[in-house]
Amino acid sequence: MSAGPARPADPAGSFELAVLLRDARRRLAAAGVPTPGPDAGLLAAHVLGLGRGEVAAAALRGQRVDAAAARRFGELVDARAERVPLQHLTGRAAFRTVELAVGRGVFVPRPETEVVAGLAVDEARALAAAGGAPCVVDLCTGSAAVAISVAVEVPAAAVTAVELDPSAHAWARRNVDALPEDVRRRVDLRLGDAVGADTGVAADLAGAVDVVVANPPYIPQGARPIDPEVADHDPPLALYGGGADGLDVPRAVVAAAAGLLIPGGLLVMEHADAQGPATRSLVGGEGWDAVRTVEDLTGRPRALVARRRR
Repeated sequence: MSAGPARPADPAGSFELAVLLRDARRRLAAAGVPTPGPDAGLLAAHVLGLGRGEVAAAALRGQRVDAAAARRFGELVDARAERVPLQHLTGRAAFRTVELAVGRGVFVPRPETEVVAGLAVDEARALAAAGGAPCVVDLCTGSAAVAISVAVEVPAAAVTAVELDPSAHAWARRNVDALPEDVRRRVDLRLGDAVGADTGVAADLAGAVDVVVANPPYIPQGARPIDPEVADHDPPLALYGGGADGLDVPRAVVAAAAGLLIPGGLLVMEHADAQGPATRSLVGGEGWDAVRTVEDLTGRPRALVARRRR
């Protein structure tokens, strides 16, 4: 059933924005979309070229939209009801202070990863405040969300971003190239494997990195994400970490970080909320100090933090 225009308001065939939004909310809610109201507003904003707040204000004023815009809005609502990610429909994803281009072939950055990025930003910012020029490596960069956030928020930082998947790397390149020149020149995007990065794609940085941050794939083999937006649309390479526990790639990230970091350097690595103890065990031996798990904004265990022993 389409969410397209249902009520022409005048002979010219325009439609009430408020009615379109109401019908879209109902359609999305019936399809099980978790946030039907915000999604309807953002899709309308995308079609009309407005901010989400402007859409709400326009609906309250009784604004009408023409038939072409109403039809396009209905098509997008139908796609969202089929659980196509909102970000794929708009082509954009907000992340901390930046907006990224995303679509098929790249992992859509999630709000919980903003906390992970913030840990790397805080460490780099503290080093910069002490007069340093932080060297940061973002492994499994995907859209480059974390790498770009560090570069934007810490002007003294030099960031190297590594991505294995050529499709995701292309999206990252698009996002890096869209940055202002003074930020872009501080982001070194590399196509290569996070596994063995300290002896491979980032061998030139071995023993010289202040912060390694990563959002690696960590879903266990045989498991399936609950949300259709993830299971059906995010690249499998960005989801499944290998092995029965999903930690083959995270183990390799920890090993690469050990080779990249300076003494006292910081590792920040995202994980699933049930993987806190298992990831802490990855840095439980000699060579690591100050091991802890950090929660995300929902209170779920989300990131491993550990420091290379001095």
